[in-house]
Amino acid sequence: MNELLDVISVQASADYILLLEFENGERRVFDMAPFMDRRPFIRLKNSPIFTKATVDYGTVVWPGNIDIAPETLYDLSVPLG
Repeated sequence: MNELLDVISVQASADYILLLEFENGERRVFDMAPFMDRRPFIRLKNSPIFTKATVDYGTVVWPGNIDIAPETLYDLSVPLG
């Protein structure tokens, strides 16, 4: 991908799935499960904090100063539907 796309909305489910909408209108699904044993995401594992994901400055963030790059979210997600 050449263009950096901001995330404009996120819904996080307890099974570590993020439903994302990007500024180009695409809706995509990102599976966080493979990341949950890595830092800093391990702090979110088995925690209700995971579902508290929000969008800030175009990327997904969690309480505790945890975020994930929007290019990672786009490149490793799959289109919805």
